[in-house]
Amino acid sequence: MLISSLQNPRVKEAVALRERRAREKSGLMLVEGYHELALAVRAQMVPTTVFYCPERLRSEEAELLEHFRSTRTPLLEVTMAVLAKMAYREHPDAWLAIAPIPKRHLSELQLPEKALIVVAESIEKPGNLGAILRSADAAGADALILCDRATDLYNPNVVRASKGTIFRVPVVEATSAATLDFLRQRGIFIAAATPAGTIAYWDADLQGSVAIAVGTEKEGLSPLWMEGAEARVTVPMCGAVNSLNVAQALTLILFEARRQRR
Repeated sequence: MLISSLQNPRVKEAVALRERRAREKSGLMLVEGYHELALAVRAQMVPTTVFYCPERLRSEEAELLEHFRSTRTPLLEVTMAVLAKMAYREHPDAWLAIAPIPKRHLSELQLPEKALIVVAESIEKPGNLGAILRSADAAGADALILCDRATDLYNPNVVRASKGTIFRVPVVEATSAATLDFLRQRGIFIAAATPAGTIAYWDADLQGSVAIAVGTEKEGLSPLWMEGAEARVTVPMCGAVNSLNVAQALTLILFEARRQRR
């Protein structure tokens, strides 16, 4: 079935899912892009609908197309104009899908003996949240706990900025209070990342089960996390201003934890 009309109900449904209210009401999200969709499939996500534009399909993407055909996933061909109407990106590739929003509770997290956890409190910018997900995936973090969210985790810009790693890293949304209780009950060491920290991140002991907590781009972590942490770690800087954003600072600390675990 080739969809060429911008007024097609399926197209309108996809366009509506750009908005947070529509996502929350329907429990559905957009997954745009070949690499993002391929990672979602590997993570066992089952889309409800997949749109693709044959004109933009590359030869190396044939396997993904065959996967959807073999699993009888609703697969709809669209024109370039229709794809551009639905897509969030300025220059989309061939793929866009509608999929259920994953739901996971704190109690469902399966953590290893020496867990490496990221706690992100009230991150405001989708690009930063996506970058945090990429760093968590790259460093082999066992979970990301998003506390008191300020941006929608399933905003298309977050999915795009994460490069699909949102489907690889176990992600849970919870309040800060519930997360702090969860970590304390399991004896997980909490390291609060803050410019006002008293320990350089390379001097902190990050070898055991540890949760690295980062806060908002402007204010940093709330007093609840600053007072509840066992250590306040910082990234020492030589410049006159704090030059690293939250995702960059977290990346340094995550890879120091990974180095210590060699």
